[in-house]
Amino acid sequence: MEKILIATNNPGKAREYKKIFEPRRLEVYTLADLKEVPEIVEDGQTFEQNATIKAQTLTDMLNVPALADDSGIVVDALDGAPGIYSARYAGDHDDQANNAKLLAELKDVPYEKRTAHFHCSIVVTRPGKEPLAVAGDAYGYILTKAQGTGGFGYDPLFYYPKLDKTFGELSAEEKNKISHRGLAVQKLMEQFDQWWQV
Repeated sequence: MEKILIATNNPGKAREYKKIFEPRRLEVYTLADLKEVPEIVEDGQTFEQNATIKAQTLTDMLNVPALADDSGIVVDALDGAPGIYSARYAGDHDDQANNAKLLAELKDVPYEKRTAHFHCSIVVTRPGKEPLAVAGDAYGYILTKAQGTGGFGYDPLFYYPKLDKTFGELSAEEKNKISHRGLAVQKLMEQFDQWWQV
């Protein structure tokens, strides 16, 4: 059985990708399964560049197929911030601090100007092939206080008008259908089989 390395230590993300790839007879493993993880310097200026750096570094160093994604929230009133710095906006991967900082930055911004979108870029690499890159976006607004306890990161602040809920109020199934990562994964699956075979 062929394998694909997912560039994450997040068990939730690993489970999502297992569901996608196992019907394709691809065994999924993650950075948590490696004895030594190569150092990866994410110094790109865009989500796609950072995802490409992660996946390509793993492919080049370990000679294996790899998948990486990079995602974050882009707030129009903040000129696109936090963007690629979403996970470490107020400190490294501290969801509460990140949310508090975002609310503080938007303190005096009226609702109609609190537009934002979540973006996800996914890049798959394998030895001797051009990378396959796809992206997905979900559009909504930043609320003035958190609603819902589901999801992670900025989900409880991100209001999605089409469902009249925040991402923090959605079930995992609902979120996977309409989220930025869900949409990017759909695009990936449309192209993956042909890319993998050629």
